[in-house]
Amino acid sequence: MSERAASAVPAHAAAGVRPGLTLWLLSIAHAVNHAQAVLLPLVYLRVIDEFGVDVGTIALLSAAGAFASGIVQLSFAKLTRVVSRRRLLAAGGILFGGGFAGQALMPSFWPFALVNVASRIGGAPQHPVRNGLLAEQFPPHRRGFAISAHIAGGNVGTVVIALAGAWLIAGVGWRWTVVLFGVPAVLIALGILLWVRETGSDRHAAVAHGSVREAFATILRDRDHRWIYLTSVLGGGGRGLGVVNLFVLFYLTRVIGVEQGLADLMYGALIVFSVPAPLVAGWLSDRLGRKPLIIGVYLGGAVGFTIFMLAGSSIAGLWAGIVVMGLFTFAESPQLQALLADIAPPAVRDASFAAYFTLAFGVGSLWVAVYGAIVEAWGDQVGLPVVFWLMAATFVVAALAVLPIKEPPTAARRPRLAEHEL
Repeated sequence: MSERAASAVPAHAAAGVRPGLTLWLLSIAHAVNHAQAVLLPLVYLRVIDEFGVDVGTIALLSAAGAFASGIVQLSFAKLTRVVSRRRLLAAGGILFGGGFAGQALMPSFWPFALVNVASRIGGAPQHPVRNGLLAEQFPPHRRGFAISAHIAGGNVGTVVIALAGAWLIAGVGWRWTVVLFGVPAVLIALGILLWVRETGSDRHAAVAHGSVREAFATILRDRDHRWIYLTSVLGGGGRGLGVVNLFVLFYLTRVIGVEQGLADLMYGALIVFSVPAPLVAGWLSDRLGRKPLIIGVYLGGAVGFTIFMLAGSSIAGLWAGIVVMGLFTFAESPQLQALLADIAPPAVRDASFAAYFTLAFGVGSLWVAVYGAIVEAWGDQVGLPVVFWLMAATFVVAALAVLPIKEPPTAARRPRLAEHEL
């Protein structure tokens, strides 16, 4: 049996390992994580005024945090061999939540920026380590939905902030708000440490396979891995959270001049789609295959960006763009991750995810830096529309990059469900 075929039957039945409980805890942690990601653009608007910085500087800060977090993710290929995933998640969660709350104490922009980046580094284990854990515990025919449920569960926090974040900041100020969302991240990290259990099968397979260098060599020799990595970098140019949600708010308020209350409502509506869209896409991809879903999502997202730009100051047109972007821009990432989980055998799974997220969020974060530089050079009125047209272009090119990927047979991924799995 090949390594890839063996990955179709993960060991998830060890004593004390409960995949359902793992998914719930990771999803709750993800909800707090995403709540913070969506809260930050609202905080940044206040920071711009309080500390006297501009949109370009904030974009560069966002890119720096994403780049630092992404580069750290490469280390998990090694760390997961010597430290359990739950300990890595707990340590990261404590730094993430503590750093986020610590922003409240900063008296000026540069100390704020330093703590902000430290917090982002604490969030580094979120995707590679959690996805490795879910891939180990869930079989392939449930993996797409499990990873999508994890993403969608995280987006529940996204929706909460989209609906209540501006109100909360207006009521208690941005400093108390970041404290209110930093402390729960620490508490949930401790919960993961206490209650999540692992089989250790991936760790044993990785050590038996050889060194970390050999694992990376195996990955880089595989053409499907290379195409997925390229797709993740290209798709990062229009990803829903961290890219689209950041610039939509700036575009609505600083280019179109939409009243703040309506802009907050549109922003909230966009974010609401981040919960159902990944769930529906994950359910469909488990049945129809990952590639058709991913290609369709990229092309749909490009259409959404186009509608948003062509709308001009038309409120109806802007709403149409918000809806289409909401349907597609949040759904691509979990399905690309599920496809990677299908392709990567257990022996190189952690190295595979580490490389993927380093590229997706490290190198991919350079898109935000590029967008920030464009806005700096051309100003809000010209630069922000250019940014959205570039987002549309990156999604079209990403769709093309998916075509050469050889997807594992759907029949191997969708066996008849046992009665206890129904």
